[in-house]
Amino acid sequence: MLEADGLAAFRGERLVFERLRFRAPAGSAMLLVGPNGSGKSTLLRLLAGLVRPMAGTLSWNGEDTLADLPLHATRVTYVGHQDAVKPGLSVAENLGFWGNGAEIAVALEALDLVRLTDLPARMLSAGQKRRLALSRLALSAAPIWLLDEPTLGLDVYSVARFGTLLATHRDRGGIVIAATHLPLPLPGAEEFSLA
Repeated sequence: MLEADGLAAFRGERLVFERLRFRAPAGSAMLLVGPNGSGKSTLLRLLAGLVRPMAGTLSWNGEDTLADLPLHATRVTYVGHQDAVKPGLSVAENLGFWGNGAEIAVALEALDLVRLTDLPARMLSAGQKRRLALSRLALSAAPIWLLDEPTLGLDVYSVARFGTLLATHRDRGGIVIAATHLPLPLPGAEEFSLA
């Protein structure tokens, strides 16, 4: 269970949000919605332990998540706006940081990248780079997935495949928290407005 109580955050000198409260139990999904600049990305970075809250607490199964950031990092996989793809490496080599041969094969299949395995990442389209970034999720054992506009640049077919990956994670008790302006394949997801 991931639980936030009274969270507040600043971006620069501006208060972005305050008094945020939510609970995300095992198998749940939460969509962070709101206009640009409402704090969705800031909240995701806070949940990932990349920024500290100005107020409030964040706990995992009753324990303060930010008291031990290296431990919290093992619980979280964060996919931000940037795809974090190394252009000089092949598609498979980009995944080699997170898994071995058999695991990489599964990740490539999950987002239909098998035919691109040996292609240098610099040759990928924007949608293919996004799929490569998202395929790292298939290599993650972390229970909490934090996703910032995950379907940006994806076609309908790729969104459906991504939905299968999300469903598998939730079926295993994983939590998905995603910032989005577009519908995501997360049936039963709770909407959390930052408007």
